[in-house]
Amino acid sequence: MITDPADLQARMLAAAPDIELSFRKMFGGIMGYAAEVPFASLSDVGLALKFFGAEHSRALALPGAKALQYEPGAPVSKSYVVLPAEVVEDANLLHEWIVTSANNLQGKSK
Repeated sequence: MITDPADLQARMLAAAPDIELSFRKMFGGIMGYAAEVPFASLSDVGLALKFFGAEHSRALALPGAKALQYEPGAPVSKSYVVLPAEVVEDANLLHEWIVTSANNLQGKSK
């Protein structure tokens, strides 16, 4: 599983050049933003994208996906889902999930 935040950032940028993405270092990892709205956590846990409602359930249903939890005993995120390696390593699948998360987030913020 790819867990280097800088590598995850490079993969996101390569997979989604059509999406306005920006990144900021945060707590030893990187926070990703779509149109200036936080939507991705890149850390040693992996690449987690933010989802709500049915899209959250759909993302969690991916084989190998899990709710974001930075450390054992730490709170489990109710909105961020760590994507499985198969998605992160496939530029087409990663693009699909980045777009889904960004669109889901934009719909939630309206």
